[in-house]
Amino acid sequence: MTAYQEVVTEIRPAGGVVVGDDGSPTAELALRYALDEARRRNTDLHVIRAWRIPTALSARPPAGYVPALSELETAIREDLQQRVNRVLGHPEDVKLHVHAVYAPAARALISASESADVVVVGSRGLGGFASLLLGSVADQCTRHCASPVIVVRERTPRPADHEEAPG
Repeated sequence: MTAYQEVVTEIRPAGGVVVGDDGSPTAELALRYALDEARRRNTDLHVIRAWRIPTALSARPPAGYVPALSELETAIREDLQQRVNRVLGHPEDVKLHVHAVYAPAARALISASESADVVVVGSRGLGGFASLLLGSVADQCTRHCASPVIVVRERTPRPADHEEAPG
């Protein structure tokens, strides 16, 4: 008989700032913004990486070996912790929590929003529709989250930013 270990399928933080991270450059901006937001609110920061089997198996396991879901969850959580440490360092003024959630990204963030103070998402992640102004996860969050949602987008320079002063 094999022991079955469940994986996390949703989180319900007791308040705080929740931010989704898919490893994209826009998600990195959202991470930084979320840290500042947690500081402003004097609360915890919860970083969520939602995952599914196809995204978890991007690094091929050895031939003939099928990792358990709990092994994949641990690897994803460790990878997320390393990314958070690299991007945010080790802030002493905000308590950081990292969560690997086995669910579609929008569902994981919407579920967390039911008990969070605010949800922060990047405007576009690693999805295949790069031409969308608002990514599908950000769109679903703005429509369905129970808490306020902050959408962080890459700042694009305005034409006036590039004009030289008359001389």
